[in-house]
Amino acid sequence: MSRDSLDFEKGEVFLLDKPYEWTSFDVVKKVRGTLRIKKVGHAGTLDPLATGLLIVCAGKATKKIDEFQGKPKSYTGTLVLGKTTPSIDLETEFDSESDYSQVTLEQIKKAAQELSGPQMQVPPEYSAIKVDGQRAYKMARRKEDVKLDPRPVIVDKFEITEINLPEVKFEIDCSKGTYIRSLVRDIGRKLGCGAYMSELRRTAIGEHKIDDAYNLEEFIAKLKSD
Repeated sequence: MSRDSLDFEKGEVFLLDKPYEWTSFDVVKKVRGTLRIKKVGHAGTLDPLATGLLIVCAGKATKKIDEFQGKPKSYTGTLVLGKTTPSIDLETEFDSESDYSQVTLEQIKKAAQELSGPQMQVPPEYSAIKVDGQRAYKMARRKEDVKLDPRPVIVDKFEITEINLPEVKFEIDCSKGTYIRSLVRDIGRKLGCGAYMSELRRTAIGEHKIDDAYNLEEFIAKLKSD
C-alpha cells in the first residue's frame, strides 16, 4: 500500500492500533501529514494511556465517522483496588489509599454484575466533555469544581477474567458513550476500597477488530512506500 494507491475521492478507512501515550488526535495528525490531505478524522477517542483499535477515516470516508462512533465497543483492561487518582487512571497522582484485604472474589464479581446492563453513568471529571464551553479535564486540572450529569449507557458484558489482588483483569462490551474509567471508579466505590485503571485496550468497534488493525509505525512506512 502506498499513498498513490489510495482513492480519496471514494474515501479510505484505516484500522490502526493506537500506541500508548499517543492521543487520538496525535494519530490523526500523523496520518494527515503523511497523506498530505486535510480531511482526516477518527471515530471514537481513546485516552492517551489506552491502546487499541482506532478507526481513522480519510477523504469522503469522513462522512462515515458518526456511523462508526455509534457502534458498540469492546475492551480488555486491568483495574487495581485500594488506591484512587483524580483521573481514575495513571495520568494523575494517587490521592487516596484504602485497605482491600477484606474484599472477596465473590464481591468483585457481584459488583461487576451490578454494573452490567442499562444504567445512568456519571462521566469522569477528567474527560473531554464540555462544561460551560470548557473541556472538563481542563477545569479539573485547574482544580475547579466540575459537575457532570449522568448519561444513559448500556454495559452488555462486564466480565472479570482474572483476579490477583490488588489487580483485577476484565473484559467489557458496551454502548457508545460508556466510560470504562467510570466503571472502574464505580466498582471501587461498591467494594468500599476505591480503584484505578492501570491498563485499557480497545479490541473492537462493531464488526471491526484489533486483530485486523495496522501497527502505526508499519502503517506510516507503507504509506511512504513507492
